[in-house]
Amino acid sequence: MPDPGLADLAPDQRLRRLELTVTRRLDGLLHGQYRGLLPGPGSEAAGSREYRPGEDEVRRMDWAVTARTTVPHVREVDADRELTTWLLVDASPSMEYGTATLDKRELAVAAVAAVGFLTAGVGNRLGGQVLTPDGIRRFPARGGRTHLLGLLRALLGAPRTDGHPVTPGLHDGLDGLQRMATRRGLVVIVSDFLDGWPDEPDAAPAWETVLRRLAVRHQVLAVEVTDPRELELPDVGLVTLVDPETGRRREVWTGDPGLRERYAQAAAAQRDQVRDALRRSGATHLALRTDRDWSADIVRHVHAQRRLAAAPAAARGGAA
Repeated sequence: MPDPGLADLAPDQRLRRLELTVTRRLDGLLHGQYRGLLPGPGSEAAGSREYRPGEDEVRRMDWAVTARTTVPHVREVDADRELTTWLLVDASPSMEYGTATLDKRELAVAAVAAVGFLTAGVGNRLGGQVLTPDGIRRFPARGGRTHLLGLLRALLGAPRTDGHPVTPGLHDGLDGLQRMATRRGLVVIVSDFLDGWPDEPDAAPAWETVLRRLAVRHQVLAVEVTDPRELELPDVGLVTLVDPETGRRREVWTGDPGLRERYAQAAAAQRDQVRDALRRSGATHLALRTDRDWSADIVRHVHAQRRLAAAPAAARGGAA
């Protein structure tokens, strides 16, 4: 008999499973990825430069670059700073949808757990907002494992939709987050990014402008959560599709191959619009799907970001 999935476990069991997954598979990959915002003494490598007699300490010598160039070099480092991470988690009705191992809200909780456990450290803090049908729930920035577990329990225990209330939009959440995050740090948005789109096909979503403002001051990670049935329709005959945000219904004959192709094209175009809006905003984009191994996707994302971060340092070393 296969092991129970994350969605089949009780809240406390899910927390233990999430923490174990992060500790075993992800721990250490994000530590050190947050770079100090101001140059100065610290421990994060930031390339090398030529040694200045009387100014630099010999213990900071970069012997590898010195040997390669035959010119004395010292390591440059970025200042260590306490990191404040601000979360915006979408728990609107559309996030309750799922046809795979997890629904989108469960996957959002897994993403929050990964961010929380991997950015935990002495002096680091975590806070943010959750968009629910009952309004915006705010969590002050605090440190410690107990605070993180409390936030995750609140997400896991959030009530499901009763009817079709109007949930605050991403624009409202980002605007509130901008007022909360007065200090530079890391901003993480976990959503399907389906709301706030105007009727005009080429117009920007309502949340793009405020996200762009956040990205000017903070490092921003946008975690996009999707389900495979949002991207393509299976051939299962007559089905009733329901808009979880409004309750509108439409019967669809999925046996029509032309309809399935048009649906897939429209879904792909929609996801391209989301990706382009995030890119224009200056956010780093991490795509997670309910039918994939979310921890493996996060590992691949971190490796890719590390390679990008290492490229400028390697170029500086080569130029030296």
